[in-house]
Amino acid sequence: MQLGKVGIWSMVHLWTDRPEVAADLENLGFGTLWLGGSPSADLRIAEALLDATSTLTVATGIVNVWAAEAAELAESYHRIAAKHADRFLLGIGASHKMFNTQYEKPYTKLVSYLDELDAAGVPAAGRALAALGPKVLALSAERSAGAHPYFAPVEHTKQARQTLGEGPLLAPEVAVVLEPDRDRADRIIRQYTDLYLKLPNYTNNLRRLGYTDEDFANGGSDKLLGALIPQGVDNIVATVAAHHAAGADHVNLQVLTADGSLDLEAFETLGTALT
Repeated sequence: MQLGKVGIWSMVHLWTDRPEVAADLENLGFGTLWLGGSPSADLRIAEALLDATSTLTVATGIVNVWAAEAAELAESYHRIAAKHADRFLLGIGASHKMFNTQYEKPYTKLVSYLDELDAAGVPAAGRALAALGPKVLALSAERSAGAHPYFAPVEHTKQARQTLGEGPLLAPEVAVVLEPDRDRADRIIRQYTDLYLKLPNYTNNLRRLGYTDEDFANGGSDKLLGALIPQGVDNIVATVAAHHAAGADHVNLQVLTADGSLDLEAFETLGTALT
């Protein structure tokens, strides 16, 4: 499976009525389109995007194991793999504990879910895990193609590579902003970070990297936001290069916008600069 060096990450619902736009990403040189926001177990949108392209890899980033039955997901995986061999990566993860009512611990749930996928014949090489902490990073290396970290700076990529060792996939998501107006850019960034800096899996990961509660207040300190979210083409190019130098195999960019829409002009700009 070829992910390429750079891809695009965006919410799955943005592609429901426009799968043909994925061909533009392919033509711009992006290797993979990542579908966030917990795609459903039928994976119909992923299939439509693959049908609309010829070389682009499509990955889920990620399917929520609390919301999707493993048996249905495995059936969907095999349907897609039969049509588009080596162009689909099944990213799964335990999402956020506060959003789930089940008693089972997230790590235990991931392990049992992987057991179900194994029993249904989904190959380890065809799946990846959302992973931040060392325990799940190690699990991703042992039982999948590798790890797909989210909302993490370059320092995390370096540590993640050390945990994974050589070989397993490391494909971090990086949110970016191309809005030239500083005030508008700051509003876009803080609108995005306001949620994630309230989620303990992300803040605990950032604490392991040396950040503190002061960095999480008011949408994030300048130091933290500078490390997490590059602004402007030059900074984005430099940050992607830094993630690769730290051990990333593939970096997927989430373009932040004021209204959460797809920014096709931004994709063109980034494609020219990066691919």
